[in-house]
Amino acid sequence: MIGDGDDVTLPKATVQKIISEVLDSDLMFNRDAREIIIKSGIEFIMILSSMASEMAESDAKKTIAPEHVIKALKELEYNEFIPLLEQILIEFKGTQKIKEKKNSKFKKSGLTEEELLQQQEELFRKSRSRLHQNSVSGSATDST
Repeated sequence: MIGDGDDVTLPKATVQKIISEVLDSDLMFNRDAREIIIKSGIEFIMILSSMASEMAESDAKKTIAPEHVIKALKELEYNEFIPLLEQILIEFKGTQKIKEKKNSKFKKSGLTEEELLQQQEELFRKSRSRLHQNSVSGSATDST
């Protein structure tokens, strides 16, 4: 499958970081070995994407959803990955809800980003002023 048209690759620095996290500190990984890992990763992604696409099509969907990827992993007999990926998906959905709440709060404010920044700067100014006043009045009471 690799080499079917576009020249696709994975970021070498990212792959190297992943490899470094897995390896013992006394082991080295040469460039050719890293390239094999990259090509294997690309191949895996292409196979998994293709199978997930088939799963979506069989459900008459035009968008590949996480459940299609999980079905594809089962079909490809990578069942050992599924529990971890399901946990990661739950965590991801949790962070998305937090982001949505923040975005919703921003939108509900009715203010532009510039206006909100101005309000933030004003709050910082007031806080610095109170801090300065407290430090000055604290110094004055210390000297008496």
